[in-house]
Amino acid sequence: MDELYFSRNFSIPNAHTLKVYEAHGGFQALKKALTMDGPTIIDEVKKSNLRGRGGAGFPTGVKWSFMPKDSDVPMYMVVNADEGEPGTFKDRYLMELDPMRLIEGCIITAHTLGIRYGYIFVRGELQLAQRRLQAAIDECYAKGLLGKDIMGKSGFDFDLNVHSSAGAYICGEETGMIEGLEGKPGKPRLKPPFPAIVGVFGAPTLVNNVESISAIPFIIEKGGEWFASIGVEKNGGPKLYGLSGHIKKPGVYEAPSGITIRELLEEYGGGMLDGSELKAIVPGGSSCSILTADALDAPMAIEGMREFGSTMGTGCITFFDQSTCIVRLAARIAHFYHHESCGQCTPCREGSGWSAKVLDAIENGRGRMEDLELLLDMVNNVQGNTICALGDAFAVPLRSYVQVFTDEFEAHIKDGCCSFPAWGKARNTGIEVA
Repeated sequence: MDELYFSRNFSIPNAHTLKVYEAHGGFQALKKALTMDGPTIIDEVKKSNLRGRGGAGFPTGVKWSFMPKDSDVPMYMVVNADEGEPGTFKDRYLMELDPMRLIEGCIITAHTLGIRYGYIFVRGELQLAQRRLQAAIDECYAKGLLGKDIMGKSGFDFDLNVHSSAGAYICGEETGMIEGLEGKPGKPRLKPPFPAIVGVFGAPTLVNNVESISAIPFIIEKGGEWFASIGVEKNGGPKLYGLSGHIKKPGVYEAPSGITIRELLEEYGGGMLDGSELKAIVPGGSSCSILTADALDAPMAIEGMREFGSTMGTGCITFFDQSTCIVRLAARIAHFYHHESCGQCTPCREGSGWSAKVLDAIENGRGRMEDLELLLDMVNNVQGNTICALGDAFAVPLRSYVQVFTDEFEAHIKDGCCSFPAWGKARNTGIEVA
């Protein structure tokens, strides 16, 4: 991109401090927002075509409009910073390198919707992010940017807190997160009611992703139509993409929504490592269906990715070369989801465990041809039959692994062994598993 937005402060020393952030235009969007009313700001967010950046891709402006206009109890917002999706690591950059922008987005959101209290629910392992956020919040309180009568606006009160998760992946699900905030085990709630009606402590609650809220200052500063122009239809704005795997330049990069996987790989990621051949692509975290090199021209947009049989997810792509054993990869993913299942839904609790056992058997030379049908039958019975989407998060990708790489699964069974080296170069994939 010719001009950077989300990542423009990443290389500026001490950009996480209030002094440096303000010196580079920080909180000017908030000043402008305080001259606008809530409905006007919501309209701008709708015009922006900003979609949720945490994986679901729900239109942010529409989600905001679900919040009550008049509530007889204080309302809450929760920023989902529980970034635990394997292969995903973009939000931590925003929190560690530019936390003030997230805080500014939170304050604007609170002004827009009349929210009184906010929490940033941070993955427990992200200690630097937690420290940076807390230090930034403390500075904002000292400067009158948080607390009572913010920036001298009488009656505009908003308190913001950092809440550390205990490391459970399931708390990335919005109602599991709310349960955790309330001091209970992070077991997702049955919906409806949705958090906009019954959320934290029974009050109306908005839940948005870190990158989604960090986009709000740009939308206020330059307008919703401007934001929408950097992207494709129904998918507006610049976006952060995390690239990892067997590539030359893994990292987090900013590019327009709708950019193709090929462009990200070649122009940002530097191409495949050591001239290796691309074998598989996981386009947006471990819960996405796996793709082959035939999908290199797929656009990183929600509708466009759907046409290729997968989802955009978090927008963090993992590239695998020919040294990767797909069966072993599938087994590791199954083990991750079995470990992270909260256990309250039988299809998820038992299905993830049995899937891991079947995949282990195939990988270790004990598989049978009928195991492939058994595996597909199991995941088909899991999908759509759980309280939250964690069941789908392993059922959908595992089905794709078997269907896209059937020959590799069958070869494991026929040969009675795995012909791939012990992970080969796959140790560099960036995927974190339990």
